[in-house]
Amino acid sequence: MMGVINLVNEPDDLEELTYFRCPASVPFGGRYRLIDFTLSNMVNSDIDNVAVFTQHKYRSLMDHLGSGKEWDLDRKRGGLFVLPSVLNEPTGISRGDLYQFYSHRDYFYRGKEELVIISRSHMVCNLDLRDAVRYHEDTQADITVIYKQTDEDIQGKFRRLAVKDSGQVTLMEDHTGRLRTNNISMEMYIMSKALLLDMVESCLAQGYDHLVRDGIMKNIDRLSVYGYKFEGHVGIVNSIQGYYKHSMQLLNPAIWRELFFQKNLIYTKVKDEPPAKYLDTAAAKNALIANGCVIEGKVENSILFRGVKIRKGAYVKNSIILQNCEIEENVIIENAILDKDVFISRGRVLTGDNKAPFIAAKTKVI
Repeated sequence: MMGVINLVNEPDDLEELTYFRCPASVPFGGRYRLIDFTLSNMVNSDIDNVAVFTQHKYRSLMDHLGSGKEWDLDRKRGGLFVLPSVLNEPTGISRGDLYQFYSHRDYFYRGKEELVIISRSHMVCNLDLRDAVRYHEDTQADITVIYKQTDEDIQGKFRRLAVKDSGQVTLMEDHTGRLRTNNISMEMYIMSKALLLDMVESCLAQGYDHLVRDGIMKNIDRLSVYGYKFEGHVGIVNSIQGYYKHSMQLLNPAIWRELFFQKNLIYTKVKDEPPAKYLDTAAAKNALIANGCVIEGKVENSILFRGVKIRKGAYVKNSIILQNCEIEENVIIENAILDKDVFISRGRVLTGDNKAPFIAAKTKVI
């Protein structure tokens, strides 16, 4: 199999968190980025030829991925390919994902693999794709879509599926539609490379350029599309509410263990820092604290990324504090998301609501 991580036209309601980066490189869970989950799932399933189709604001993504060494993708054959977006020359606008696949079709022709799995980067899960591929081969489907059955309220954009008892998918529509079902697409599609290239050419010839909307949803009657049901934990992170909710779920030990302590691990770029340091005045309760932090104040129900400094008398509750933030003395922070390198001067009080957390953009001084 060859893996394609498709970042073209990815839904993005992450507001301040994506001012300077694409959704794939949004930090998550103390030390990871969103793309780490998709990449690790592919590598753990013996896929060693992975292409990332980027669109815009991908500097931090390039910095994070590097040569792919952490995922064992710095290889002589195959490995990690980061493919930049090709603009439509006269208008300068970047077009849909099928146009990007067409522009980089050499990548597909050179690969010896016959199957392709196309995935997004905003699904937080730990899943073994080999089971889905076996299912795809057993059903002899043209396309297999991986989906999750859930009744919880999903904060963000997603697609619903109507799935028969036989596993066949009869209808797909966006979340704004009227379909009453709790089958949520995980935006992972398995198909043969030949079918994908055929779809690219035939859709572009008709003036369409979106893989799922034009290639799959419009041809669902003609193709045999099957759904593979995933039973594990899934977080859909493409809105601020979804990001806050799924980050906070990591404080539940069962979810934390399911994501990070299975046989298949989630890999990320390694940064060597000393362990977190707790001083005499520190108090931490139900918190996820990464290495390199210095805690003098009180932390409760929060996630602190690497290198965060919390000074004496400060109180952080129900918040997500990204890398290298500095929180001065006697500051109170509740229901907030602080992006990297934010500095909060002493005595400030920042509170948001758990439905609409307070957000501070990168390098902000408050």
